Amino acid sequence: MNKEFLSILEQLEREKGIDKNLLLEAVKHALMVAAKKIAKLKTDEEPEVEVKIDPAKGDISVFIAGKEIVSKEFGRIAAQTARQVIIQKIREAEKENVYNEFKGKEGDIVGGVVYRLEKKAVILDLMGKAEGIIPHSFLSPLDRLRLGERVKTFVFEVKKEQGTQIILSRRHEGLVKKLFELEVPEIYEGIVEIKNIAREVGERTKIAVYSKDDKVDCVGACVGIRGSRVKNIIEELRGERIDIIRWHEDIKEFIKAALSPATVSLIELDREHKRARVMVAADQLSLAIGKRGQNVRLASKLVGWEIDVRSHEIREEEIKNLQELNSVGKKLAVTLVDSGYGKLKDLAQANPKELAKLKGIGKKKAEQMVQEAKKELKSKEKETKAIAEKVEKEKIEKEKEVEKKKEEIMEEKKEQDSQE
Repeated sequence: MNKEFLSILEQLEREKGIDKNLLLEAVKHALMVAAKKIAKLKTDEEPEVEVKIDPAKGDISVFIAGKEIVSKEFGRIAAQTARQVIIQKIREAEKENVYNEFKGKEGDIVGGVVYRLEKKAVILDLMGKAEGIIPHSFLSPLDRLRLGERVKTFVFEVKKEQGTQIILSRRHEGLVKKLFELEVPEIYEGIVEIKNIAREVGERTKIAVYSKDDKVDCVGACVGIRGSRVKNIIEELRGERIDIIRWHEDIKEFIKAALSPATVSLIELDREHKRARVMVAADQLSLAIGKRGQNVRLASKLVGWEIDVRSHEIREEEIKNLQELNSVGKKLAVTLVDSGYGKLKDLAQANPKELAKLKGIGKKKAEQMVQEAKKELKSKEKETKAIAEKVEKEKIEKEKEVEKKKEEIMEEKKEQDSQE
């Protein structure tokens, strides 16, 4: 009987992964509860109960008020109580095991199968051990998940709320990082290091990599033979574009690489405020900025600097336009343009105190420039309005002429029809 008891506990330990000692404590507690129930049938006082279990032999001894009670005295109530407590402890231990296992995977990725599609979330079956939740706000715009589909996700958070709740994400930058670790052995082994990631989910990601071994090309390692490695990652991300950038310790070289595929002509740095003014040729401007400013925005996030991209031609035009103000000469115009006040509107809306901090500009000069810029801007707006009104008037007159011509043609046609 005792050997059978031990074999059952060992089987539960193997199958459920629950520590045998924990099970012994559960049985011990169950026997104490059962013994107290029996004792209370005989007396109203709270009995002192002691349970001893030999972990080697499985021998069970129960004492009430110092008196040993043989196992037959427990009866049906004792056996049922023991069973209930054991089941409860097993469930609690299983839940704790699941929590501990996935809590240790926070910040990592797990694979799962789409198990259920809900209104506000997608539920994944995680290797039959637990369910993971991907809130709709944590999905990529490119995700169109179907039942039974296998998918990789980032373990965002694991918490104890009505059991173990595993929150997964397909939007987190960590997903991209971990996918590269899976696909690129050099990253997993630490030869190639991921320095930073900038991501606009569902559209484009820039990833900066660096090789600790001069013999290993970090970009080539990430791309793989004929792009095989990066293609697998793009496929998992449902077609999201990925730019692999070579990291440089020299910030100018890093900015140049981050703005690829555009070609950079000149970079001026403000190290104190971490700002970079980048000059490109006119035909490279749209490429450097990108669609809706995406390229420069991702590059700025990747390098951790504010990046202002301009073309030589536009810069020269802004300098020329500012020189139309009486209070601004060429040297001052250059200073204003390079400080972000290239447009008349920018200067008109500027704070004179901020302008006065620029080299060669005092408080009075700053106030004078702002006032003149406001006056010039108002004049140009008035001029633009007058031109717009003139164009509108000409348009109306032209439309009237067209209508008049149509009426004349109709009258001529009526006369011809009446003569016939």
